[in-house]
Amino acid sequence: MIGAMDALTHLRSAFAPVPGYLDAATCGLPARATVDAMRDALDTWQAGDADLAVYDEAVAASRAAFARLVGVDPSWVAIGSQTSALVGLVASSVPDGAEVLVVDGDFASVVFPFLAHADRGVTVRQVPLADEVRTSTHTVAFSLVQSRDGRIADVDAIRTAAAAAGAVTVCDVTQAAGWLPVDATAFDVTVCASYKWLSAPRGTAFLTVRPDVLDRLRPTSAGWYAGEDIWSSVYGPHMVLATDARRLDVSPAWLCWVGAVPALELFADAPADDVHRYAVGLADAFRAGLRLEPGGSAIVALPDDAAGSRRARLAAQGVRAAGRGGGVRLAFHVWNDADDVARAVAALSNS
Repeated sequence: MIGAMDALTHLRSAFAPVPGYLDAATCGLPARATVDAMRDALDTWQAGDADLAVYDEAVAASRAAFARLVGVDPSWVAIGSQTSALVGLVASSVPDGAEVLVVDGDFASVVFPFLAHADRGVTVRQVPLADEVRTSTHTVAFSLVQSRDGRIADVDAIRTAAAAAGAVTVCDVTQAAGWLPVDATAFDVTVCASYKWLSAPRGTAFLTVRPDVLDRLRPTSAGWYAGEDIWSSVYGPHMVLATDARRLDVSPAWLCWVGAVPALELFADAPADDVHRYAVGLADAFRAGLRLEPGGSAIVALPDDAAGSRRARLAAQGVRAAGRGGGVRLAFHVWNDADDVARAVAALSNS
């Protein structure tokens, strides 16, 4: 049996080193196995040998790996393509005239789908903290980790406030899953795009839903892949949807899921606490190098001027970081090491 640290080493070695790549919060790097799987799938497709059963197996394996990663049964997990589409499904299920609470400045994919329902009286209240729930609140939608600056939500406070109001909790774990241990059972619904910290191809995303909440979600994108028996559901008019979260599935982008399997299994097999400790350790080492207090997040956001001078200094030293919200954002993940920290510190020292 592989030990915890050996498992972390195995995960880190699955990625080809890219010195200075500190941008997992924008787009993860692919594992070698993901690249190989997608190349093989392309060759098979080109040869006219594409097998839909193989693609189905990839979806099933990805669903199972993500379920393990966030601590739920696979029957809780639906597959999709993008965060906004999955949040949009939830938003379409909110009653007319309902109040939705969101965090001021949260990622658009968590907010815009609810704003799009203003014509039927849905009110979106934007507040500094997601625990500012009142008795009129129907749904609380928030990111577990903020994209802009890496702030981690106070889950206990949010759950307590939501429970007192009888509000539904919808949590976007996109900027968390892969470096921060995630317990999806703590929320009514979670959504996750897996192309960032989970290193899967873009076009693969997940929704988890508590079984007691499932009937409250309208399967607005129901198609053949949401059927109880998908291969008996390819023609209408009779609709028999799956009884579990698969009823919310959308037809998968096949090659993306072939590439997702090895990435998701790598992270599902890794010791979450050790991955968390490693990534945050690098981020806090970077902060220490700039004489900043520890932040406890794998994401570090620093102010920048209008010209993006700090980001330019990083780029000049071969550091890939993102410009977000008027600042520069660095994201430390398993493929990074102490050399990446030193490179970034050197670029910004005395800036």
